[in-house]
Amino acid sequence: MRAMLKQIWHRQDGSVIVEFALIGPALLTMFLAVLHFGIGMQNYNALRSISGDVARYAVVNYQTDTRLTTGQLSDFANGIATRPPYGLQRSRFLATMQNAPVQRVVGATEYTLTLTYMVPTMLSIIGIDEIPITYTRPVFVVAPTAA
Repeated sequence: MRAMLKQIWHRQDGSVIVEFALIGPALLTMFLAVLHFGIGMQNYNALRSISGDVARYAVVNYQTDTRLTTGQLSDFANGIATRPPYGLQRSRFLATMQNAPVQRVVGATEYTLTLTYMVPTMLSIIGIDEIPITYTRPVFVVAPTAA
């Protein structure tokens, strides 16, 4: 009996499977976390680009004497966020445009654009839920001067 136990103790046939069973879930979780972080960064960059598009849209319309409401600007942001090249999910995206409480530049109208996106998770198996990311920027518009 002692000889058989000693022989089993020194055999290594299944050691790779056991080691993978111990380390595999941690490696897989780390891989998914890196992937999740990359997707979050891509979504953050999309929010930054969307804010630039909305600011440009507001300025161009303001210069052509088309004064858009904050609701129209928010709707524009919601519309472009779901289309290429951004392709964000509509149910996870929220855009709000508000008049800034304090106007910092004389002769200009300042708005505050806030974009929020809930990054979908692949890590719910370890208790990580959707991660919200928010991007806020001021938008300044100036009325055209009469010539």
